[in-house]
Amino acid sequence: MTVYQQLEALHITLAPPAAPVAAYVMYVQSGNLVFLSGHIAKNPDGTPNVGQLGKNKTTAEGQAAARAIAIDLMGTLQEACGGDLTRVKRIVKLMSLVNSTADFTEHHLVTNGASELIGEVFGDAGKHARSAFGVAQIPRGACVEIEMIVEIA
Repeated sequence: MTVYQQLEALHITLAPPAAPVAAYVMYVQSGNLVFLSGHIAKNPDGTPNVGQLGKNKTTAEGQAAARAIAIDLMGTLQEACGGDLTRVKRIVKLMSLVNSTADFTEHHLVTNGASELIGEVFGDAGKHARSAFGVAQIPRGACVEIEMIVEIA
């Protein structure tokens, strides 16, 4: 299946990227690499999905938030690729920041929400390196933030 057939099979519609809320751009291309800025978890109405893992968010809720971020990242990536995700050669790396308590240790499981979806959509090209960190806070109180590096043709 192509990337677009896989998105259709998963009932995923990509939206254009949101406007930055501070002094940055949503992506930068350097050579064949595209660096996508961190995308925060959002509710369906576009407001930040706030909370702290280990306090008032469960691992399953964090995974769902990370999956939603992956969809937003793919929307931004589509714009960065000139509207054509078939240009993606490889998802190189994800970096995930999880707003969590000091004793929460399932950051990797939260981040799987994004990693698994990206693998489903891009197949072998979606297998990526990854870091997952617990942090004391994320802008706007979001529960998860993820950035991505991608190689394109």
